[in-house]
Order: sequence, then structure tokens, then C-alpha cells
Amino acid sequence: MDWILVVEQALNGLQFGLMLFLLAAGLTLVFGIMDMINLAHGSLYMVGAYLMAAVTEASGSFGLGIGAALLGTAAFGMLLEVSLLRRLYARDHLSQVLATFALILICNEGVRMIWGAQPVLLNTPAALSGPVELLPGLMYPAYRLLIIGVGLAVAGLLYLLVTRTRIGMWVRAGASNRAMATAMGVNIRWLFTAVFGFGAALCALAGSLLGPILAVQVGMGESILILAFVVIVIGGIGSIRGALVGALLVGLVDTCSRTLLPALLRQLASAEVAANLGPALASILIYVLMAAVLFWKPQGLFPARG
Repeated sequence: MDWILVVEQALNGLQFGLMLFLLAAGLTLVFGIMDMINLAHGSLYMVGAYLMAAVTEASGSFGLGIGAALLGTAAFGMLLEVSLLRRLYARDHLSQVLATFALILICNEGVRMIWGAQPVLLNTPAALSGPVELLPGLMYPAYRLLIIGVGLAVAGLLYLLVTRTRIGMWVRAGASNRAMATAMGVNIRWLFTAVFGFGAALCALAGSLLGPILAVQVGMGESILILAFVVIVIGGIGSIRGALVGALLVGLVDTCSRTLLPALLRQLASAEVAANLGPALASILIYVLMAAVLFWKPQGLFPARG
């Protein structure tokens, strides 16, 4: 098998995994700290992508579009938390699932009314539209390298924020013992709102960066939300390190299997069998991975310390 193809798919998996991490990090923080199942997390990803596309088209500036998407989606997320989700913290998980599923439908229809039902096209910046030669004979898109760089930088900054700052100490305290954190003077209500807004901004960043690669369309958050839940189950609920490791595993397995598995099957079976069996096997491999992790470590690879 061509080594260039293997390296390209590994880089694609790394890029996709880092974007999954941006989604899963906010989701695992909300779940781990607030004990809140938020199915509408993928809708924030969709809102961020649409805001990015709208502002970029209006201003012609890719950077301004990302900034507007981050701020707008964070504000939208905090508004949702203050107005609706805050009332669900004391409810059971079934109530949370039903309420946030309703939010998915509301957000989808709201986006359809504002931007229409047709996908919105978002082009990569002209300066990043070409390839970069990483090794002799290995060309890789500059924009995908930017995504990898941004994802690694955000992962590092998020780790430092959670483990080395006072705000991170409050977040870990709120996750471990909410009553004790309140008794020590932490404003839990403000903390929850800030964490939810921060998670929404991470969703917007993922949606903004993936917009030029994937279609910006109504309902785009549902499919990727499933993968985000798989990530936090594999990594461990409430764990940033687990979210990163789980996202990278899912990204690499999903991307590489879809390209490399049919090629391997063609070595063992006919082209028709490989063409039919390869995509089917590739689509279930991440769930096989999740089942294997849960069999050996039911709380995930890096469960948050209680």
C-alpha cells in the first residue's frame, strides 16, 4: 500500500479527531460538571458554522467570520443556559433529553427560516487554498494543516486552563463536590453559565473550521453529535484528557478505515465484495472500539476523579 496514502489519511484522521475534541470537550465539561445531557450541543456547532458563513460572506474576512461565530454562539449558548437549561439541572436525565431534543428541532427550523434549506457554500481563504509539501512527494492541503495547528493549540490551552488556573480549579471543584464549592464561595450559577458559553464557543470554532470542508446545512450537528458522545464515553465523562485521547482514536479509526479498509479487502476478495463490505465495516468500527473500551474499562480510558 502506498505510504503517501497512509500518511495522508493519518493526517486527515488527526484533523478530524481534533475537531471532534473541540465538540467533545465542551460536552464532557457540561456533562461532568452539571450532570446535564445536552442533545442540542450539535445545534451550537451548526449555529457557529452558519454565523461564520454569513459574516465571512458579508465582510469578506475569514478571521472576522470566526470571531463573530465564537462570540455569537457563546452568547447564544449562555442565553439558552440562563433562560431554559438552568431549570433542567434538578430534573432527571429523561427530562433533559426531551427538552434538548426539542431545542434541536427549534434550532433547525430557526436556521431554515433565516438562511433557507439549501446548503451554504463556504470557501477556504485564498492564502490557504493550495497544498504544502511536507515530504518529497507528499503534498497536503494548507487549510487542513491550519486546522491541525489550531486544534493542537486549543487542546494545550484548554489543558492549562483546567489544570493551572483558578478558574480551572473552580471547574474541578464544582465537578467534584458542588455543595462544598458553593460553601467555599464559588458562584456555581455564574460558573455553569460561563462553562456553557465556553463549550458553545468551542462548538462554533469546530463548525467554523470545518465549514469549508463539510457542507454547512440544516441538521449538520446531529451526525457529529453522535461521534462526540462516543468520544466522551471512550475517554471518560468529565475528563479533558480523555476527550482528547478518545477524539484522536475515533478520528483516526473512522478516517483511516473508510479509505484503507476497502483497499485491504481488495487484496483478500473481489472488487465488488470489497466495495460493498468495506464501507459497512468502516462505519461500525468506532462502535466496536467503544464496546471494547467499555468492556475493559467501563468508566472510560481516563475517568475524571470524583
